[in-house]
Amino acid sequence: MLPHESEEVTAENVAWRQYVQQVRRGEGGSFDEQWARFEKIFRDRLPEDGPPSVWQPPPNVPTNLDRFMKALGVEGYAELHRWSVADRAAFWGKVTDDLGVVFSRPPTRVLDLGRGAKDPQWFVGAEINIVDSCFTAPGDRPAVISATECDPKPRATTYGELERLVNRIANGFHEHGFCPGETIALYMPMTLECVATYLAIIRAGLCVAAIADSFSPSETAKRCEIADAECIVTVDAFERAGRTIRLYEKVRQAGVPKAIVITTAGETIQRREGDLSFDELISSRDEYESVGSHPSEMITILFSSGTTGTPKAVPWTHLNPIKCAMDGRFHQDIRADDVVAWPTNIGWMMGPWLIFATFLNDATIGLFEGAPSGEKFTRFVGDARVTVLGVVPSLVRAWRSGEAIADGGWPRVRLLSSTGEPSKRHDALWLMSRTGYRAPIIEYLGGTEVGGGYLTGTVVHEASPATFTTPALGIDIVVLDDRGDLVAEGETGELFLVPPSVGLSQTLLNRDHEEIYYTGCPSRPGGAVLRRHGDEIARLHKGYFKAQGRADDTMNLGGIKVSSVELERVIDSHSAVFEAAAVGMQVGGEGPERLVVFAVLQPDTDAEELRQELQARITAKLNPLFRIDELVILDALPRTASNKVLRRQLRSQYARSDSD
Repeated sequence: MLPHESEEVTAENVAWRQYVQQVRRGEGGSFDEQWARFEKIFRDRLPEDGPPSVWQPPPNVPTNLDRFMKALGVEGYAELHRWSVADRAAFWGKVTDDLGVVFSRPPTRVLDLGRGAKDPQWFVGAEINIVDSCFTAPGDRPAVISATECDPKPRATTYGELERLVNRIANGFHEHGFCPGETIALYMPMTLECVATYLAIIRAGLCVAAIADSFSPSETAKRCEIADAECIVTVDAFERAGRTIRLYEKVRQAGVPKAIVITTAGETIQRREGDLSFDELISSRDEYESVGSHPSEMITILFSSGTTGTPKAVPWTHLNPIKCAMDGRFHQDIRADDVVAWPTNIGWMMGPWLIFATFLNDATIGLFEGAPSGEKFTRFVGDARVTVLGVVPSLVRAWRSGEAIADGGWPRVRLLSSTGEPSKRHDALWLMSRTGYRAPIIEYLGGTEVGGGYLTGTVVHEASPATFTTPALGIDIVVLDDRGDLVAEGETGELFLVPPSVGLSQTLLNRDHEEIYYTGCPSRPGGAVLRRHGDEIARLHKGYFKAQGRADDTMNLGGIKVSSVELERVIDSHSAVFEAAAVGMQVGGEGPERLVVFAVLQPDTDAEELRQELQARITAKLNPLFRIDELVILDALPRTASNKVLRRQLRSQYARSDSD
């Protein structure tokens, strides 16, 4: 199921390559003209020919994959992937060696499958604190380059300076009576202080409950309760898109027992009795010996929506950062001289992913505090000399509609990566055009429960906008139809993972892990275990893949997973709503999902007024990033004989009406 690595030379490919040279000379015209030329060049391409290739690996440019394959004596990527899933112990052993993962006690075995593929034991006998592996770079190398909306000039913090700050915070937790094994919530923007505090908590043997700063007080309280957090680290306020977000006030409303507050707003706040300032927490001692533990010890609790209103609490262990770093090294090709920027938050998996994928590869994080959708962020990308830039498709759409990036405005960006939701070909090609088509987009699909990606791309494959080229190294997949049979090229089915892999969750704090991921999964010949994840995937010709949204009742809005039931719980609480169904829809079968609400209403209800009121409730009770795209009024919702709402039928009906 892997694509060919060598380019298929066709008249179309030659014509596109020649046109790209014109674009780079400034002769290609506007992007609308470039899009028109793209469509003209590839208009006669048949589905059987595979999606059009718009980027080819440049010759004689060294990559992490080339170096790794040469060291192993492997002839090509397809052989490397086959080996990585055929001998997983050997593969992950080589990965940890290549990354230079620091063990305080080395493992006696890489993998023990005595309890089966669902519950593997990785790095048996080892002791580790993964934060030690984050500080193997020279102390004078930049670790973080940061800026804010209010102060856009980039400021560098070296690895040595960052580690001293991490140690002072870790000492502070110890001096204030926090003990290994306890949990501390982190609820703040992705800043230098956030990164340092996150690493300090783990270095001190504590666990982080990671909460996105966009969550409401009630959702924050719910997550602190699930994680049994001893306290919460937050900021008094921060600026985003010209607005002041008062986060400490949300903490007070949430009723979290104890808070440590970073002062950022330049104003005096009235702290509750027992709360500490960040300055009071930080110790004067800047040396700290990491607390080592078993590799499967929990270091972070991340929250992922499931099929009920309560979020799933997904533990990350010292193993997950190894998966993040491997993906970053071999799929995003992160090198020591790279500056990696990825607008995200500590509460979503890409926040910790960014930290570990960058630092375990001795690279530099580019951090911008503020809204990434405007010119201030896009200028930061240039000013901070970002070379690897991660995005979510909705952000790309905002840049394009706001004309936030000048053509060729990012001369140093050599690689783009996109995750969080499906991309649209038009937007993806536009983003590549901003670099003169020099930077490929590595589409990256995975999840919190995976610790990274399972479908992705590489810099040794050709790139086609909005498509994937390969399963990630170290993990295998199958795409099955409703009968449990493998789908053929040109068909769509549900993707299942083939465990084990470093990074795959093995437990949940508040759910039945077996029931969610394994119960009812199809069986495979030879007894191979399959694991459910819930994504619909189209198998394109020539070995490519395309994301088609969720197969279950979970949708992806703005890069955030949320269950239909969770949204419907808020919607149904309105007195004018008799019953409702929330559905994620892709326009034209591609791109980000839109939230469409189907509702049966009480008589004499004004639909537009209701839509605004429902939006206000979703904003207040769930997340302001969840936007209702359309409210569709029905006489009744379609249901099964057992009274379950047929959301797939609603999707099909809406798709037909949308195409008319």
